[in-house]
Amino acid sequence: MHISARNQIKGKVVEVTKGATTSHVRVDIGGGQIVTASITNEAVDQLGLKAGGAVIAVIKASDVMIAVD
Repeated sequence: MHISARNQIKGKVVEVTKGATTSHVRVDIGGGQIVTASITNEAVDQLGLKAGGAVIAVIKASDVMIAVD
């Protein structure tokens, strides 16, 4: 994966909570720190996100995106 955003933090998915159209994905980035991203349910399905999965939290401005490699 190549992306221009410099704020990339590796972590593991702790929990995925799906709503009607949007999911909240909680990511453990170590040291007792959790980052939460709000992404579409479609993105969760396409990325195959589930608890225990390794991901990269990509932080740009006030948004948090999830990437997998």
